[in-house]
Amino acid sequence: MGELVEVINTNPVTEKGTEAETPVPTFQLHSPSMTRSPIPDSVPKTPKSPFASRFMSTPIASPMKKAIISMQGYLEEVGHFTKLDPQDAWLPITESRNGNAYYSAFHTLCSGIGVQALVLPLAFTTLGWTWGIISLSLAFIWQMYTLWLLIQLHESESGARYSRYLRLSMAAFGEKLGKLLALFPTMYLSGGTCVTLIMIGGGTMKIFFQILCGDTCNVSQLSTIEWYVVFTCCAIVLAQLPNLNSIAGVSLIGAISAISYCTLIWVVSISKSRPMGSSYDDPQEAKSNVGRVFNFFNALGIIAFAFRGHNLVLEIQGTMPSSVKRPSRVPMWKGVKFAYVIIAMCLFPIAIGGYWAYGDLIPSEGMLNALHKYHTHDTSKFLLGLTSLVVVINSLSSFQIYAMPVFDNLEARYTGNMNKPCPWWLRSGFRAFFGCLAFFIAVALPFLPSLAGLIGGIALPITLAYPCFMWILIKKPQKYGGIWLLNWALGILGMVLSIAVLSGAIWGIATFGIGIHFFKPQ
Repeated sequence: MGELVEVINTNPVTEKGTEAETPVPTFQLHSPSMTRSPIPDSVPKTPKSPFASRFMSTPIASPMKKAIISMQGYLEEVGHFTKLDPQDAWLPITESRNGNAYYSAFHTLCSGIGVQALVLPLAFTTLGWTWGIISLSLAFIWQMYTLWLLIQLHESESGARYSRYLRLSMAAFGEKLGKLLALFPTMYLSGGTCVTLIMIGGGTMKIFFQILCGDTCNVSQLSTIEWYVVFTCCAIVLAQLPNLNSIAGVSLIGAISAISYCTLIWVVSISKSRPMGSSYDDPQEAKSNVGRVFNFFNALGIIAFAFRGHNLVLEIQGTMPSSVKRPSRVPMWKGVKFAYVIIAMCLFPIAIGGYWAYGDLIPSEGMLNALHKYHTHDTSKFLLGLTSLVVVINSLSSFQIYAMPVFDNLEARYTGNMNKPCPWWLRSGFRAFFGCLAFFIAVALPFLPSLAGLIGGIALPITLAYPCFMWILIKKPQKYGGIWLLNWALGILGMVLSIAVLSGAIWGIATFGIGIHFFKPQ
């Protein structure tokens, strides 16, 4: 479950109850490992010198005695130290624990802003101005609250650290129920996102090449599948960085690129003339009452899916050192607050500006397609190419952080069975295998994004509902108190919203259908 904790017992225990004999220490202290070496289970006892007690009683030894007394007082004040599971020192998420608030901000920005934000104006076509802005604001506040809950739950009162969402779920709901509730959603949010990033990144690479090459280019163009191969190879090369802390620079580049393409797209969209025939009326297919209701559910799902990354929060916090005086939640929350100020500055202009610019003519694929569809003739190739380039860079960067839980899980199975760290060649093999598997799924199931609402509805409680229930089960707030009622209300509402989004997705598939074509990416 969580990482083990040794509680300091400052009362000496003597052997066989004799007071004259030397006290036997009942604890060992272990600081978090910075290497891949396992933490020893025991420290060999050193034979005591007969001159030790005499030396400690001399005036020369008084500074040493003061230091020991001072250290003993510090240990009593601290109360406990975190003792890492030896296996955690071998896994890519917890292998390095020298993270800080800056790393937290970089990772949160990279994982929190994605191409799913570019479809936010589509939700406004159903909700309209007022309800669209209200829903987006409430969702932002709601997911910020559940983020705060997860950050607080990362360390229990006993000092145990839950550096993976699945472990926290198992600690709260029990081992079997916790796995049932969290295993598939977290793996889908990691693996499924990587598959989608291959589709988006590879497809955008193709568009970028077409912009650079132009209509008169004589170079033979690659097919969509071949661009997927190029993107996957680049992602696998970047994936050789060993652990989550080592990709902080990659996350920084991903965050900058995400902010760049969001800003470029909405600025270009509102600065150009609006397409002819755009309006802010309800779409024609939603004139029936049933259609309005399910379109409303789908719109709420689009807004909820815009806020992602909750399945990575505990993992990011797990890369930080922690003590009672300086718990990891302090720098983590600082980084998250800064990151989400930037995220809000990206998402709200995209949603509001995109809806203002295109109205009901916004394509179902989102703002990037709208930019190329309506403004290719009046926008410079430089801006169009730059936008496509930063989307590719962001996709490559996001792939790394979303794939890290999968890498961690693969290595955990090996280290658990073999009781030793993965050799470098096997670690590289695991990452290449996952990249190839994600590529295969992207090619074999090109219609997978059409099922995003259906599968995403199952994963939605990871963000909005489960943290509230876990807070109640672990923290045990006063029954019928304000916090107790708030978390129950938000948790139940999150589950209801998940069911509503699932219903809307099923209705959409039943009404409009999906184009199922295997091994034929567009």
